[in-house]
Amino acid sequence: MATPAPAPTAPGSLRRIVAASLIGTTIEWYDFFLYGSAAALVFNKLFFPEQDPLVGTLLSFLTYAVGFAARPVGALVFGHFGDRLGRKRLLVLSLLLMGGATFCIGLLPTYATIGVAAPVLLTVLRLVQGFALGGEWGGAVLLVSEHGDAERRGFWASWPQTGAPAGQLLATGVLSALTALTSDAAFTSWGWRIPFLLSGVLVLVGLWIRLSVDESPVFKTALARAEARRSEESAIERLPLLAVLRDHWRDVLVAMGARMAENISYYVITAFVLVYAVTHAEVDRQTALNCVLIASAVHFAVIPAWGSLSDRVGRKPVYLIGAAGVGLWAFPFFALIDTGSFPALLLAITVGLVLHGAMYAPQAAFFSEMFATRMRYSGASIGAQFASVAAGAPAPLIATALLVDTGGSTYISLYVILAALITLVAVAVAKETRGRDLDAIEAETSQDAPLARSAHAG
Repeated sequence: MATPAPAPTAPGSLRRIVAASLIGTTIEWYDFFLYGSAAALVFNKLFFPEQDPLVGTLLSFLTYAVGFAARPVGALVFGHFGDRLGRKRLLVLSLLLMGGATFCIGLLPTYATIGVAAPVLLTVLRLVQGFALGGEWGGAVLLVSEHGDAERRGFWASWPQTGAPAGQLLATGVLSALTALTSDAAFTSWGWRIPFLLSGVLVLVGLWIRLSVDESPVFKTALARAEARRSEESAIERLPLLAVLRDHWRDVLVAMGARMAENISYYVITAFVLVYAVTHAEVDRQTALNCVLIASAVHFAVIPAWGSLSDRVGRKPVYLIGAAGVGLWAFPFFALIDTGSFPALLLAITVGLVLHGAMYAPQAAFFSEMFATRMRYSGASIGAQFASVAAGAPAPLIATALLVDTGGSTYISLYVILAALITLVAVAVAKETRGRDLDAIEAETSQDAPLARSAHAG
C-alpha cells in the first residue's frame, strides 16, 4: 500500500522548529564549551594542582578529550533509537543529560577538598556530557533538514549549526564577565562555578521549547512505509547501524574525512588559542577571552550566509573553500598571535572562524542528504561523532603537547594543514547532494536496505 509523501512544513512552523533546534544546540554547546574554556583557564589549578602549569593544562585537556570519546557511543545509542522512535524524544533526553552533568560540575568539590576523587568525578561528568552531545547534533540538524524544503535546506539547516558559536559566545561571555568582575583569587575560588550552575536555568528554558515542536514529517512517512512493508512482506527491520554500514559505508567515510579539518581547526582556534595566547604570547587572559567572544559573534553571523551560498552553488564548493582556507591560514594565524597585540589576535581568530564557517554551515544539509530517513540519524551521527574522536578530541591535547615539546607553533600549523588536506580529498570525491529530495532517498533505498526477510516468510 502506497504511503503519501510528507506534506511541506508551513513557514511559521519551520521557523519554530529552527528556533527550538537553535536554542537547544546553543545550550548543549554552551555546556560543552564552558568545560573547554574552564579546562584552559582554571581546571589545571583546581583539579591537578601538583603539576607544572603546562603539564596541568595538558592533563586538564585530557579530561576534555574524554568527553569526545563518549560521543561515538552517544551517536550509536541516540542514532539507533532516533531512527526507531523519532528525533524529538531523543533530543529532549540529550538536553536533560547534558544540562544535568554541567550543573553537577558546578557543585563538584576540588582536589584540595576530596583529593584524587575530584578529577575522577570530573571525568565521569565529562563522559556524560560527551554521550549527550554525541546524540544531540544529529537529531537537531535532522529535525530542521527534514522539515525544510530542498531549495533552501542549506540555509535553514545551518541555523542549528550556529548553536556552536552561540554556545561559545555565551560560555566565553559569561566567563569574560566573571573574570572582569572578580579578582583572580575569587574567580578561582568560587566564580568559575556560576556559569556551570547557570546551565540548570537554561535547560528548563530549552526543554520547554523543545517539547512544543512536532516530529519530522519525513520520519513519520518513512516509519509508516516501513510498518506497511513489514506487515505485507513478513519482514523484520534491520538495525539502523547495520543498514548504514551495508548501504552507506562510503558516505560515513566521507563524513568522517570532511570533519577532520572542521573539527581540528575549530578547537585549535577557540580552545587551544587561550593556552597559546596566555602562556606563549603572554597575552592577558581577559584580552584573549574578549577576542574569542567577538570572533564568535562574527562566526554566528556568517554561518547562515555560507549555508545560503551552498543552496546556490552546492555543498561541495563551499566546503572546499573552508577546508583550503583554514589550511592556508594556519601559519598566519600563529604569526599574528605572536605579535601579542589585540587587533592582530582578533584578526587571527576571526578569519579562522569565518573560514571554519564555510565548512560547518553546509555540513548539516550535506550529511543529511547522504542517508535514507530510517538510517539518517545513525549515519549522520556516526560519521560526525566517530571523526570527533580522531579530530576534535585530541586537537587541544596534541597542540599543547607540540607546544611543550617544540616551544613554538610550526608543527601545530602543519598539524592543521594535514587535517585540511584530508578534508579536501574526502569532500572532493563525494557526490554533490544539493537539491536532493530526502523522501526520495528513502524510496530509492527502502526496497532492500532497512528490511530483511523473516526466516518464516514464504
